[in-house]
Amino acid sequence: MTGTPRTIADYLDQLRTALRGADPALVQDALYDAEEHLRAELAEQPGRSEADMLAKVVGSYGAPEEVAELYRDQEIKIQRALRPPLPPKRRSQAGRFFGVAADPRTYAALFYMLLSLATGIFYFTWAVTGISLSLGLAVLIIGIPFIVLFFGSVRVLSLVEGRMVESMLGVRMPRRPLFSTRGMSLWQRIGAMFSDPRSWSTLFYMVMMLPLGIIYFTLAVTLLSVSLAFTGAPIVKLIANMSGFQDTCDGPAWVCDWVMWLHGWGAAFMLCVIGVLLLFVTLHMVRALGHLHGQMAKHLLVTGTARD
Repeated sequence: MTGTPRTIADYLDQLRTALRGADPALVQDALYDAEEHLRAELAEQPGRSEADMLAKVVGSYGAPEEVAELYRDQEIKIQRALRPPLPPKRRSQAGRFFGVAADPRTYAALFYMLLSLATGIFYFTWAVTGISLSLGLAVLIIGIPFIVLFFGSVRVLSLVEGRMVESMLGVRMPRRPLFSTRGMSLWQRIGAMFSDPRSWSTLFYMVMMLPLGIIYFTLAVTLLSVSLAFTGAPIVKLIANMSGFQDTCDGPAWVCDWVMWLHGWGAAFMLCVIGVLLLFVTLHMVRALGHLHGQMAKHLLVTGTARD
């Protein structure tokens, strides 16, 4: 049991210690809520010191250990409520292979991959334009406010991207900013933005989203198109027969036999089987890429201090 905190920084340190081992995104949310509440209480009581304010507030808001336990319990309840129903576990290899089609996370990850091209273009354009203008305007008076606004917009976009990652890829992301700016001067806010490693890792993430978005979109569209085209080969063959299309070959006999077989029903059904297998392989790949991207987003968009 730690001693009674004397300052807001002490309270936050004790809360971070009490949440050791919890999800970094949960730690960031808890620290932001606590700091925002404590600074608001201090602002409403200008005549009190931080120690006196904390002695009064701890009784109502809770000691760091109590707040940490409350957040852990609430997180379990929220995750259970938000988690989509999962398909029943299948023991056979075939069941696990084809069961991916019944997993809602697969289609959410597929939608994210298709959407990533648009978001990647937007993030890349926003980051590169903002950095270029910040460097160009740095020598002017308007440069400092512009830089502050740009980094503030980057933080907002990181929260928006985090909500998309959590809802589509199922990875817990922060729902609050990194820290409260209540009571901080303009220069303190600027210093906090530039000294925070997450500001730069978020910019790196936004720049990287363009090549990643191109790769994700290309893979998803290409593999889905090929697999669906192969799966529909018997239908194409049936339509060709109904339209009176006739195969002709004027080459050597063995070449003509091969060509005629490729245009026959045997090849059509073989392509159909290959297309079905490729479709399920694509779904497995989509789910795996979604998981990997979610872990990358968590590493770059969640503050490192929350991991300590």
